[in-house]
Amino acid sequence: MMTEPKVLLVDGMALLFRGFYANAYGGYIRKTKAGLPTNAVFGFVKYLFDACRTFEPTHIVCCWDMGSKTFRTDKFADYKGNRPEAPADLVPQFDLVKEVVDGLNIPNIGMIGYEADDCIGTLSKQLGAHMDVYVLTGDHDMLQLVDERVKVVIMKKGPSNYAVYDSEALLEEKQLTPKQFIDLKGLIGDTSDNYPGVKGIGEKTATKLLVEYDSIDGILDNLHALPKGVRAKIEADIEMLHLCRELATIYCEAPVSCSPEECLWRPDHSKIASLFERLEFNSLVKDMSKLVLSVS
Repeated sequence: MMTEPKVLLVDGMALLFRGFYANAYGGYIRKTKAGLPTNAVFGFVKYLFDACRTFEPTHIVCCWDMGSKTFRTDKFADYKGNRPEAPADLVPQFDLVKEVVDGLNIPNIGMIGYEADDCIGTLSKQLGAHMDVYVLTGDHDMLQLVDERVKVVIMKKGPSNYAVYDSEALLEEKQLTPKQFIDLKGLIGDTSDNYPGVKGIGEKTATKLLVEYDSIDGILDNLHALPKGVRAKIEADIEMLHLCRELATIYCEAPVSCSPEECLWRPDHSKIASLFERLEFNSLVKDMSKLVLSVS
């Protein structure tokens, strides 16, 4: 039976950071005999394999942030300015994880000046012309990418625990369309990305306004009809509102590309086995063997 083609677009940093913190409890950091920290990469591979078993992609791409300076920091200097330095044991794993992804025969894609989100958004449009797209992330900002061909898979706590969003699930759970998610962030801001939105407007009020007036533009056209307090808050922060909407928008025309042929997943068993041996990932070799058999 021919499997319908399906691409998994992986938010690399989301998996790597999750892997690091899940495998750093009690202060123990997994290292090779030579002292190279590998806990984040080990966690990354476990999460990736779990998603492969769950969603059975025929194609995979992994997207990465390429440094902290992007076109968003040019617009708003404090963008993501609250992020702490990466833990020292994680730093050497940034390059190592890309080497492992490469060893799995999966393309690594990133572009200086853009975030992984922009690369994922761009590739979801390109590859969505050919097949169904599943975006694997922990980041709710990605929900704006949902469309007929694109589902967003949010990783939740614990193994094999995913929330899969299509337009119907989004509307049912959040009362919003994918496009309205951008306007929601414009109104309420994003503490993890360090932009403020409109001071004093929370998610409940913002959702109510968007359900009633459809968009930020619709809200601004009807300022006269809003309760006095809400209207005053929006008027006081109108420039920030427009800026935050821009910052929240994933740019889907980043200068990256990947054809279906380039991201067809064809793992090479012996190549991966020797890579895992070198990293002392012995417990993952069995996982990998089962997975590779199911793919081939």
